[in-house]
Amino acid sequence: QVQLVESGGGLVQAGGSLRLSCAASENIFRINTISWYRQAPGKQREMVATITNSGTTHYADFVKGRFTISTDYARNTVYLQMDSLKPEDTAVYLCNGVIVSTSGRSFNYWGQGTRVTVSS
Repeated sequence: QVQLVESGGGLVQAGGSLRLSCAASENIFRINTISWYRQAPGKQREMVATITNSGTTHYADFVKGRFTISTDYARNTVYLQMDSLKPEDTAVYLCNGVIVSTSGRSFNYWGQGTRVTVSS
């Protein structure tokens, strides 16, 4: 059973930076895709950034040029570096991992989330 634990959230002023961490309980290379999602009060959950175990990344348009996702395989951790933060970035950020078996069956894992608050 894969466990994902997020950390690094907090309160920051607009224009500031935070680095979020998603730590996996096992070899993170076994997780095909890790994504950061966020959910703000009254809003639908939305994908922020994705990284595969081959290093391919994808970003939502609203964070391109501001956020960077990366993997530290030695630490079994995926990071989300968030720069130039805006009040609109305020949300609970969640880590999602997907493992695809050799038969094509997908297994989805979620962390508990870490809260980010950006003040103006």
